[in-house]
Amino acid sequence: MAPSAVTPPVQSGNELDSAAITRELGQTTSELIKNGKTESTLRPLDASKLKFTRTSTPMIVPAPGDPIIATTSQCTDHMITAVWKSSEGWSAPELKPYGNFSLPPTATVLHYVTECFEGMKTYCGYDGKLRLFRPDCNCQRMVMSSVRCSLPAFDPKELEKLIIAMIAVDGPKWLPTPGSFLYLRPAMIGSGGALGFASPKEATLFVISTFKPHMDQKTGLKLLASTNGVRAWPGGFGYAKLGANYSPSLLANVTEAGASNFFSVWKTPEGKIQLVTAPLDDKIILEGVTRRSILQLARERLEDGKSGLEAIEIVERNFTMDEVVAAVKEGRIIEAFVAGTAFFVSALSVINYKEHDLQIPMALGEMGEYASLIKSWLANIMYGKEQHEWGVVIEEEQL
Repeated sequence: MAPSAVTPPVQSGNELDSAAITRELGQTTSELIKNGKTESTLRPLDASKLKFTRTSTPMIVPAPGDPIIATTSQCTDHMITAVWKSSEGWSAPELKPYGNFSLPPTATVLHYVTECFEGMKTYCGYDGKLRLFRPDCNCQRMVMSSVRCSLPAFDPKELEKLIIAMIAVDGPKWLPTPGSFLYLRPAMIGSGGALGFASPKEATLFVISTFKPHMDQKTGLKLLASTNGVRAWPGGFGYAKLGANYSPSLLANVTEAGASNFFSVWKTPEGKIQLVTAPLDDKIILEGVTRRSILQLARERLEDGKSGLEAIEIVERNFTMDEVVAAVKEGRIIEAFVAGTAFFVSALSVINYKEHDLQIPMALGEMGEYASLIKSWLANIMYGKEQHEWGVVIEEEQL
């Protein structure tokens, strides 16, 4: 695949997601009119109606280093659920003790993978405050994902309010240590029982929170670039956060590194330093929130050369493994890293391609200079060392 001659301008992810939300809600309204109903007959998702049922059997918070943390199975005391029905709309959301679901064997999620989810973190800042990182982006993206698999749309601001409410209840107990985090998993499944191949008539939205180990490694990650498996393709649904994208996934081209976005810093044959990552316009890859944030910070702080590092050009375009191989052989590769909610920003040390190991430099021993600087900027926002609009503080009166 030849690289694009001109780097296309980046379209705001917020604009893309807002368009999807508006379109789906408009379609829903049209369907209601056709069915002789008014919009008011279907209840919207409404966080102000959240019902609270506190647990009577609180769980014990695992100590740092407890092996259960690595299993990602230890959840906090509570969860949030809300049920949608095509004939009624949304039920009042509930915050209730964490527990199992009951689903009919004919639930559409079990047969047709009518499911989407998000990955987020709650951070305990060094100032003792709890924070979310750009939760609006995650909630908007979840609406887009739900629309893609024929699940109901909703106001993303209402989901954000529900997430904040859950953090307000569980956060102080489960996240007491500054510099630590909890993983958040909002998800929606087709929960109605029907084997017919059709859009779900019932869906369940839920939010849970769990411990998750730090995934970024000091030794550098080793990746396999597969020439056989294809994880996503033009015209597909790789851009949506669906379970169907993950269970069969194999790394194929240099687009997404497993469940993270891939970045390369190299010199062009003409000597220009570039930060390169795959584009979004062909809808092959997920628009990661960490990816978006890296590109925005890089354009603001790295392109002018005032960061202390050499100025760098930010490029979003299709590129191939042959280009990476050439950059390694010619000594033009400077560093490479992956980024995502789980792995945060993690350096790459080796890419195995066609049974050959491509050695990727790590100038600082554990990471390249650009990745290290970007990682520090993001961490400072997440943990409150830098006051930034992306770091959403859970105010004390909410706790």
